[in-house]
Amino acid sequence: MTAPLLLLLAGLLVQDPARPKDKTDEAIERGVKFLAGVADKDGAIAEAPANRTAMTALAVLAMAATGNQPTDETPAGLAMRRGLAFMLKDQQDPQGFFGSKDGSRMYGHGIITLTLSEMLGMGVDAQMDQVLRDRCKKAVELILRSQAMPKDDRSAGGWRYMPDSRDSDLSVTVWQLMALRSAKNAGLDVPKESIERAVAYVKRCFKGKKGPDGKLDPAVKGACAYEPGHNPEYAMAAAGLLSLQICGDYESPEVASSADWLKERKLEWNREWFFYGTYYYSQGMFQRGGDYAVHGRRAVEEIVLPKQGPDGSWRAQHGSEQSAGRVYGTAMALLCLAVRNHYLPIYQR
Repeated sequence: MTAPLLLLLAGLLVQDPARPKDKTDEAIERGVKFLAGVADKDGAIAEAPANRTAMTALAVLAMAATGNQPTDETPAGLAMRRGLAFMLKDQQDPQGFFGSKDGSRMYGHGIITLTLSEMLGMGVDAQMDQVLRDRCKKAVELILRSQAMPKDDRSAGGWRYMPDSRDSDLSVTVWQLMALRSAKNAGLDVPKESIERAVAYVKRCFKGKKGPDGKLDPAVKGACAYEPGHNPEYAMAAAGLLSLQICGDYESPEVASSADWLKERKLEWNREWFFYGTYYYSQGMFQRGGDYAVHGRRAVEEIVLPKQGPDGSWRAQHGSEQSAGRVYGTAMALLCLAVRNHYLPIYQR
């Protein structure tokens, strides 16, 4: 049995470099071309004045996830180089908070930290690599300080909108966890206790039925919610599934139940926070492996590919995501579709 076949059976779904391009490869190329073509003269990849650094980070991350590097002598490589330079140019406050100047709060801080961490070793030169590492280290330290803020038992271990927030929610927490996992992969110091406290918070967000022995009832599928005590919904169920697995918790009852809960639900294009949830869904189901990875990839491609515009972009169709524009929609679509290639460390189990 050949190695590619073994990998396919294992649910890793790597791309065979010898096979012809398929419709997903072609859609990814068009999406990357769109992102590279909308970069501003200052290097930002954004369509609106707000959240420009966070949007640029998402775009750079998406291009990297599809196999592009900032050292490539291509339009995508040039856009990534200029995007990284924009992100590193005076974008942190003295405390290391990326989300202050562009208004993206801790959401943006987590996204930007994740992107820069994934780019470690991909800088144009040794000087840029050192700046990347220094900024990442400072950004990670802020994430850890934010988690350590005094919080009640319900919110302990998580994060919310600002570094000094005294409460938590899963939608912010998942980005900080991804940033910490990426930083740890890159060799930065991330204490084990911080991950354990975050896992405990995510599990408090899980809602399922427990039996008399206090264990989850496997007959009643549950999943994670926005905050402890809330009811599960698609985006946060997917965020919870991914959060636990990137922390190394692959086989807990909460993970198994969440994956089953999600597998039973059809992806809906007009769902609120579709791209936000589907990014976590695609990664979370890939991490789960086996039939879940196959099912997740098929479901994502079937719903996302037909929605690509003639210019190569995607745009969400619901509420706040729609107003976030084409850079956001395109970057998130590419991140959803690129999981199968696992070019980036954060995509690897």
